[in-house]
Amino acid sequence: MKANICPRPWERYQFIRGSQNSYLDILFPDQGFRQLLQKINDFYLKELEIWVHSKVDAIGFMDDWGAQNALLIDPEMWRYYFKPIYKQYCEMAHAEGKFVFMHSDGYIQDIIPDLIEIGVDALNSQLFCMDLDKVAQIGKGKITFWGEIDRQHILPDEDPQAGINAVHTIAEKLYLPSGGIIAQLEFGAGANPETVKAVYTEWNKFRL
Repeated sequence: MKANICPRPWERYQFIRGSQNSYLDILFPDQGFRQLLQKINDFYLKELEIWVHSKVDAIGFMDDWGAQNALLIDPEMWRYYFKPIYKQYCEMAHAEGKFVFMHSDGYIQDIIPDLIEIGVDALNSQLFCMDLDKVAQIGKGKITFWGEIDRQHILPDEDPQAGINAVHTIAEKLYLPSGGIIAQLEFGAGANPETVKAVYTEWNKFRL
């Protein structure tokens, strides 16, 4: 049972300040930036404290950090401001024996080692935005890949074989029993239902 919560400190910051102001704030950080980010984090820590003392098995959090082919901010800036926040979430969950799930869209290859380091157990990301060989080198056997099948090009494909091929690509490149894969995809408005069906059918019969 995964708790139905979604701490998202950077996105919450943008909801309050607007994206343009938020990126200016992080580029030229002042006391107001730090205070607001801390206030948002304090709220999420209180929420997580309630959930990690419940009977759920896992908690999750998210922030979309990737553009199509790069991180949205400098990786070192991310490590300075946000890695410590997420580390708090992981430590709080693990102290109570809970698993930690994280979602982040886009290219996040540069920070996957950091997510492994702080203790994220399962990562949901747009794998096909990244170099899968490099992702495998970084994370295979160290973190569980929580999906996904590419929803930009593969899931809309009229040929279900595209989905079947994607399943094999992910499994062969990223699966190890010590890390593993959770079969997952986003069945959005643009997806071909037959391709989605083919993906799950293939996962059900796939053996490694």
